[in-house]
Amino acid sequence: MIHFDRKDVDKMPYVFRINLMNSVSGYKSANLIGTKSKSGHPNVAVFSSITHIGSNPPLLGFFMRPTTEIRNTYENILETGTYTVNHIHSSIIEEAHHTSAKYERGISEFDQSGLKELYREDFSAPYVLGTPVQLGLSFVEEHPIKANGTILIIGRVEHVYIDDHLFRSDGFIDLTEGQIATINGLDAYAVPETNNRLSYQRPKPISSFI
Repeated sequence: MIHFDRKDVDKMPYVFRINLMNSVSGYKSANLIGTKSKSGHPNVAVFSSITHIGSNPPLLGFFMRPTTEIRNTYENILETGTYTVNHIHSSIIEEAHHTSAKYERGISEFDQSGLKELYREDFSAPYVLGTPVQLGLSFVEEHPIKANGTILIIGRVEHVYIDDHLFRSDGFIDLTEGQIATINGLDAYAVPETNNRLSYQRPKPISSFI
């Protein structure tokens, strides 16, 4: 096996290091976060750090990079308190990936990528039209990460929209049926083809010895 220790990692060229360290954690969720500024400018950006925080109340978290650069998503969430999470599927991978480009504030990534906005009920943040799973969230809190200056954003799920053919009677969402993508590293996308559900596991009987 190839082995790197901490000293090796510290000496790596920048691009090599970020490719390596963004791959070692395994496959990550592939989502588009939709926001809108108070002045009405929509924004959409790809994120691979969205994670489950809890089910009761229903909370999701994601990480923002340091705010020393333009962070339209972060600013819009703080301004309006709402945002959406939309699952990337096989048909929009290239369009979704383009939203990682850094446009100036006021330029819509929807327009530049070819993705379409969708508005539901009285929710101010835009969903992404055609995505099989769409979530509307309200901002709850943020937690600065002292180790590297990133920020953990936590939101409460207020709305859930799921394509009918993905939904199962026990509440399970079959993401493979929707060709939902995952991200490997920074720029590699994969679409799982199989889904092997296993039963809830209980401890095996332990033989007692006398």
